[in-house]
Amino acid sequence: MLVMSSLPQTEPIRKSRRADVAACIVLLLAVIAVRAPWIGNANADIDEQLYSLIGNAMLDGKLPFVDLWDRKPVGLFALFALAHAVGGPAAASYQVLAGLFTLAGAVMMYVLSRVLVDRVAASGAGLLYVVLMSTYGSHSGQSEAFYVPMMLAMALLVRDPAHPRAFRRALAAMLIGGFALQVKYTVVPQCIFFGMWALWGQYKRGAPVSKLWRSGIAFATLGLLPTIAVGAFYTGIGHFDAFLFANFTSFFDRLPSPSGRLDIDHTAFVSPLVVLIVLGGYAAIRFSPPRERQTYFFVLFWLVASLATVFLPATVYRYYYAALVPNAILVALPLIDCRTKVRWIPLAIVLAGAASTLFLPQQYAQSQEQSATLNRLSRAIAPNVDNKTKCLWVFDGPTSLYTLSGSCLPTRYIYPDHLNNALERNALGVEQTDEVARILANRPPIIVTADTKFTIQNEDAGQLVERAVTDHYRELTNGVLHGRTIRVWKRID
Repeated sequence: MLVMSSLPQTEPIRKSRRADVAACIVLLLAVIAVRAPWIGNANADIDEQLYSLIGNAMLDGKLPFVDLWDRKPVGLFALFALAHAVGGPAAASYQVLAGLFTLAGAVMMYVLSRVLVDRVAASGAGLLYVVLMSTYGSHSGQSEAFYVPMMLAMALLVRDPAHPRAFRRALAAMLIGGFALQVKYTVVPQCIFFGMWALWGQYKRGAPVSKLWRSGIAFATLGLLPTIAVGAFYTGIGHFDAFLFANFTSFFDRLPSPSGRLDIDHTAFVSPLVVLIVLGGYAAIRFSPPRERQTYFFVLFWLVASLATVFLPATVYRYYYAALVPNAILVALPLIDCRTKVRWIPLAIVLAGAASTLFLPQQYAQSQEQSATLNRLSRAIAPNVDNKTKCLWVFDGPTSLYTLSGSCLPTRYIYPDHLNNALERNALGVEQTDEVARILANRPPIIVTADTKFTIQNEDAGQLVERAVTDHYRELTNGVLHGRTIRVWKRID
């Protein structure tokens, strides 16, 4: 009798699990379809080319901040090093890893959404995550592709303060936040929010002040532990000053953009997220109140923390808005909930609108064209450089040309933006013009420049390069990448 009576109970569970598995398969297929155009394209985006170069260099024993300079935390470079250790030096290695992170983020979005909406709407939320992360610049290997899923993991762990293992889950969340800090330090407002929410949950359950203090100290310790460990490592090898300057001091030394944090040019770009947030909030108030109000308020507070993440740096770039993608979708859940009178229609409209931002056929064509151009440039460069003394120098252009051409590196400031961007003038620990002059004095056999500039330029550094190119180089080849003409110059004396 006991066995027979258990059958009606287990069958719904099995159906539910099958439905969850089906949802995950759909999300996997979406990740493949959305990200496939860029797999293998070493010029899919800009910043990740530097992360890849440093990650590959770490496998050869080089150290971030010491041998190669950037201000991103070492954890980000370690992820790229891991990808290259497993999959080889090509771009596809880190792009596949970023795709796995995106899939994990989509699944967590689905799980978190199930608290507020039905399974179909939750699946739609996962699909929206995949699409919008790509729309907002995480289509390849940008840092947001890695840390945003970590924020979702923290949210899942601390969302329910009444969970019987809430404290242990909060401890795990804080450690995840610590690793996220080692991907990008600007996640700190979100980490603080999650910690405060967990403490509030303990307070609600009657924890005394002394326990709250102990918990807060434990949360902060776990959150800072990975960064402390990295700092201790650099101290042990005698390079703490390099770690401190690159990770913290230079952040404040970098000049702000004249456009400020609120760039009017970003208005249209960010509007899909704003529409989701506004319509979702309206739906929650007027016709589709959340079934778990506490969770919805949690999402709203998290949105505020995510806004702080976006606007923490003095200069805000477009891809920073990817940090808002999970929050915008979660706030919009009342709008796309299929249990309302209009059923699945809002979800279908939102998904169609989001998909229209991708322009997938155009992305396939654009990516193939970019890859062909980049490979042609690298083939032209390769015979003129080597991995010892004849070093290519990319003053402005794709950092991936170093790896693709097999060239050695002429400077520890290998990211072009560090030496040509006027906003970096006081943030490197060296004078830009001095480093440019030093590189030119070594007579690089190949120099790469770009006709159109991404950023405000250091005119003095640019003039040094222009004079050298005019006097001692001839144009070897050129190609258009990201709407810019990239020129390859070969030394002639």
